[in-house]
Amino acid sequence: MNAKDRNIKIANTPVGHGHPCYIIANISSTHGGSFDNAMQLLREAIAAGAGAVKMQAYDPERITLDSMEQCFRINENNRWKARNLYELFKKSHTPWDWLPRLQREAESLGLDFFCTSFDESAVDFLEELEVPAHKVSSYELSDLPFLRRVGSTGKPVLLSTGMASLQEIDEAIKTLRDSGTQDIIPLKCTSAYPAPPQAMNLVTIPHLKDAFQLPVGLSDHSLGLAAPVVAVTLGACLVEKHLILSRSQATPESEIALEPREFGAMVWSVRQAEQSLGQVQYGLNEYQQTGLAFRRSLFVVQDMKKGQSFCPSNCQSIRPGCGLPPRFMPLIFGRQAASDIKRGTPLSMDLVTW
Repeated sequence: MNAKDRNIKIANTPVGHGHPCYIIANISSTHGGSFDNAMQLLREAIAAGAGAVKMQAYDPERITLDSMEQCFRINENNRWKARNLYELFKKSHTPWDWLPRLQREAESLGLDFFCTSFDESAVDFLEELEVPAHKVSSYELSDLPFLRRVGSTGKPVLLSTGMASLQEIDEAIKTLRDSGTQDIIPLKCTSAYPAPPQAMNLVTIPHLKDAFQLPVGLSDHSLGLAAPVVAVTLGACLVEKHLILSRSQATPESEIALEPREFGAMVWSVRQAEQSLGQVQYGLNEYQQTGLAFRRSLFVVQDMKKGQSFCPSNCQSIRPGCGLPPRFMPLIFGRQAASDIKRGTPLSMDLVTW
């Protein structure tokens, strides 16, 4: 089975070739610590055209240490410099008791709801919620014991690839499969916040599809709307993008998030791109009928009598395109009119004596 034939179902939604791009609104931290904001983001997500929302489930105490040792500090090129990893994860954290309530609201709106988990306890918690899929961050892709727990659920897994080598991706997919899940969607992802255009390398998408014979998506950290549209034209069947009520809110992911109107514009652009791809087609179709008026064809341009010979002065290639194609001109010249012909008549075979 190749990537074109392989479809994966998340809840009741088929994801893969031949289906509309599955669009996920990532609201992992863009609620800014406000439950009301998180609820409003669900409503904005469905209004903008998303099919799913994704959050994060982790305990800051289990993901890192609250330490200011050098290796725990955030890179000085990051806007969170002078802080440590613990502070960042604490700021981004979504209280676990929110998740059941947000899940109920999302599902009542018609949105699929799932989360990125970061350790086995989070997977156990999400399994209690009966989420339809699991998301694995690119930073956890190399944590094989963790992947075994995720794979043991047997549920679809969205696997961000980020900094991973092809060999690491292969190992992760094999681990998930050996543990019990066959439905895996690798996501092209650039682990930079924001990711500049020159770092996106979206042509990796068809390569990933060919390498693993799986549907492939995009987890987008770039600014603007271009990357999702390009990704879809390259074969992405899924797009994940951050959604925020307003970028004026100070959250760890504000800079790379789209506001509701922008998110809606992205969805519209993706849908337009999908329709534009169409199928391999040459020649006339139903949308080009009016274009016939602007094609050239052979017309009689002077009144002619029966038996009169066709020549450049009485038969010419002009618009519109309702006569014989111009390629017949060498065959027509020198032959005789089969009947009287009025000026302005499109030339047809029955008007020529053969």
